[in-house]
Amino acid sequence: MMAALVQRVREAWARRRHPSPQAAQTLTRRKVYILPTRSGWLFALVLLAMLIGAINYENSLAYALTFLLASVGIVSILHTYRNLGGLGVRAGHCCPVFAGDTAVFPIGVTNADAQDRFALEFIPAGGEAIVVDVPPHCTAWVDVRLPTERRGRRPLGRLTISTRFPLGLLRAWSQVHLRQHCLVYPRPEPDAPLPAPSGGRGDSGAGSQGVDDFASLRAYQPGDSLRQVHWKALAREQGLLSKQYAGGGGGELLFDYAGLTGLSSEARLSRLCRWVLDAEQAGLRYGLALPGGSIPTGAGAAHQQRCLEALTFFGGVDEGADA
Repeated sequence: MMAALVQRVREAWARRRHPSPQAAQTLTRRKVYILPTRSGWLFALVLLAMLIGAINYENSLAYALTFLLASVGIVSILHTYRNLGGLGVRAGHCCPVFAGDTAVFPIGVTNADAQDRFALEFIPAGGEAIVVDVPPHCTAWVDVRLPTERRGRRPLGRLTISTRFPLGLLRAWSQVHLRQHCLVYPRPEPDAPLPAPSGGRGDSGAGSQGVDDFASLRAYQPGDSLRQVHWKALAREQGLLSKQYAGGGGGELLFDYAGLTGLSSEARLSRLCRWVLDAEQAGLRYGLALPGGSIPTGAGAAHQQRCLEALTFFGGVDEGADA
């Protein structure tokens, strides 16, 4: 209970010191804090006992050893601070993941000084700590990994950077709040075959594009799948052309949210996500019909991303508010 209270006090203090997230931050003198570790307190206690013994026995060598060790401890304060102070931290680009997967947040750590930075520990809230070294005049990238549970935006949150270099007697730390989030798509259903071809276009199930019989070539249009590109024609310098196929079923797929009766909202989104992925992999043209808006048929990576984002934020879901 006491630990939870201390944690809440620390979070409230951090919000006051770093109220808003930023794309990049520098660990200036005012943002770096330092305190003795458990080993540091034990070291100080041993020094106190040695000093008392030296005074009691009036031993010059005991005095010399005590003051020598004390000076080492004092100098380590400077080295511990310098190992962290002045570092630049910036957010990188996060690749989207599916709900339940691990979100990866790339963090760029810039060391503009001529000295190495050793044993820097990155501690995310709810994730595992990562320890890295940063060479002088170099930027190192750290992949902070956090679990995801639901669709939406997964913010990185506050990140603690600390170091115990060089002796482990002191711990210097700072908290950064980066404006960074990872897009979390709905979890695709493990096994959901594409609907059977229907006779018309726009049914709640789907039509289909025939992919068995080659029909003709036409000029490439934005949204065409790369699987339809006629690469041999491009190699012969005939321009960028797309292959057209003949087949029944209306030539297009339309995935309709309303047509998936008997399923919960999240189960429908999960199935639609699976269909979007499978249709794109098969090189088909497909569209998406959702309550409140539809996405016309298309193909390609940009079209797939648009459909997945529509499923991600369906119903106003958005975890993007940074804590």
